[in-house]
Amino acid sequence: MDLQALYDWVFHQRPDGTGLSMKTVGMFLGVFLLLSHLWALLRSERAMAAAKVFPRNRTSGIVLLAMCMAWSWLLVSCMDMGEFYTWRHWIMMLVPVSFLLVILYVPEFLAVRALGTLMILAASPLLHAAFLQPQTSRLLIPILAYVWAIAGMFLVGLPYLLRDWIDWLTKSTGRWRLAAIGGAAYGALLFVVAVVDY
Repeated sequence: MDLQALYDWVFHQRPDGTGLSMKTVGMFLGVFLLLSHLWALLRSERAMAAAKVFPRNRTSGIVLLAMCMAWSWLLVSCMDMGEFYTWRHWIMMLVPVSFLLVILYVPEFLAVRALGTLMILAASPLLHAAFLQPQTSRLLIPILAYVWAIAGMFLVGLPYLLRDWIDWLTKSTGRWRLAAIGGAAYGALLFVVAVVDY
């Protein structure tokens, strides 16, 4: 599958309108949320320790930012840019240059900013998968997508907020476990609905 075909499939740009299905998205997201939050619940001490060091973890920041760079490069190289199509090659060159410049000159909370960017990018395929679907239960996916997009904007612009949220959550094991149970429950609900209703 070439890049254009991948883009068309993910963002429902094929001539027949088909693409990444809401059922696939719902099942994948459900499993991801369920497993990650169960790990945070069952290995709470280890998970809390990892969460505390994440905001200033440079390696995590570079890995996440590299994922954002690859994703952004795919979007720029394949999307319809309208009257700006003549700029495509310049923007494609600007994406990896921006990646290097951010690593070199924006080291503070790099992991948080990269996570926020990834959350913003990830919201779009979710919204495309649920767009115009008839089931009311489809709203489980857009709700998550909008939460990611809004939270991502705050993390990019005010990255210290994640550090503060993590500090608040990890001050009490009860808070941490409640958050983990909530995330796991949402994942389980989304998986069940995807299997039964999508």
